[in-house]
Amino acid sequence: MTSFAPDSIVLNRKLPLWYQVSQSLRASILGRSPHDPLRLPTEEQLAGHYGVSVLTMRQALKELEDEGLITRHRRRGTFIEPDALRGAPVRLLGSVDAIVAQQSGMTTELLGHGPAPVPSALAAYFPDLTETAAYHRLRADEKTGEPTNHARNHVRPELAERIDPQDLVRWPMTKVLRDVVGADISRITDTVEARLADPETARLLRVPLLSPILHYTGVTYDSAGKVLDVAVIHYRGDRFSFTVTLDAH
Repeated sequence: MTSFAPDSIVLNRKLPLWYQVSQSLRASILGRSPHDPLRLPTEEQLAGHYGVSVLTMRQALKELEDEGLITRHRRRGTFIEPDALRGAPVRLLGSVDAIVAQQSGMTTELLGHGPAPVPSALAAYFPDLTETAAYHRLRADEKTGEPTNHARNHVRPELAERIDPQDLVRWPMTKVLRDVVGADISRITDTVEARLADPETARLLRVPLLSPILHYTGVTYDSAGKVLDVAVIHYRGDRFSFTVTLDAH
């Protein structure tokens, strides 16, 4: 039987390896094509793929098993759960792959894209630009079709020239920038605050006007400190929670 092939990552030695591997594998699973195999490679093969020990790989797989994304059968192997719940809480943790994972696993509709003036609220992030490439997407629960969030990304024009908009239907912007465009992503800062749904957000997310939503701003920087992308996402307040984990070491 052919095995599912996960993406590769560059590990950050400052973060727990099992966590980074679990988030990368989670993003691969949630972003897979419906025609991809459900069987995962063996623990030994996955450990070799990620360059970690079998013990670390086992811990990463247990995390995914506890989440219900995979099932493990003695002698038969490890399999992706095709009907696994995709609406898990968004987790703001410590790696780029965690950001990719939190954005994966939903159906995505590209509502529009093209050049757009830099919004005044984001002008401080793009002091050298008057215009960015803007992408507007609506994400929905894969099973029910219920809208869960809508996102607007403002990307530097020189990066947008290398983006195929159809890639954004399958993958999150962070993954496209890093793995397709080859952008130098050094860090991402996340800000979350409570807001009330304005008329457009209420219409897109199918919630009452002025109902609670989560307003998320994610700013992606390169190693020189230049902003590459600003994502503004509105999440339905009744569908998401945010968990922040801080490493004291």
